[in-house]
Amino acid sequence: MSESQPDLEQVAEDFRRLKVPDLLAGTCSMLGSLAYGKLSGEVLDLEQARLAIEALKAIGPLLPDDARRDVQQLTANLQLAYADAASAAG
Repeated sequence: MSESQPDLEQVAEDFRRLKVPDLLAGTCSMLGSLAYGKLSGEVLDLEQARLAIEALKAIGPLLPDDARRDVQQLTANLQLAYADAASAAG
């Protein structure tokens, strides 16, 4: 195995230490990035963006206070961007 790749035991240990709120926060970050990408002019996919926004709204309340506030702000910003994109598209 190369030096740049962790061994399976290390991966398993990292997974055991992972906290659910950290994984959820990371998922929210990815969903936000994906939603913004789906709202861009050349890729516009309102249904996919809406689904990502709904997922953020569902996950947000499960997060600790500081992360919850960040996700709520991200969600609000995405809702505004969605409204702008939907208006421009139709």
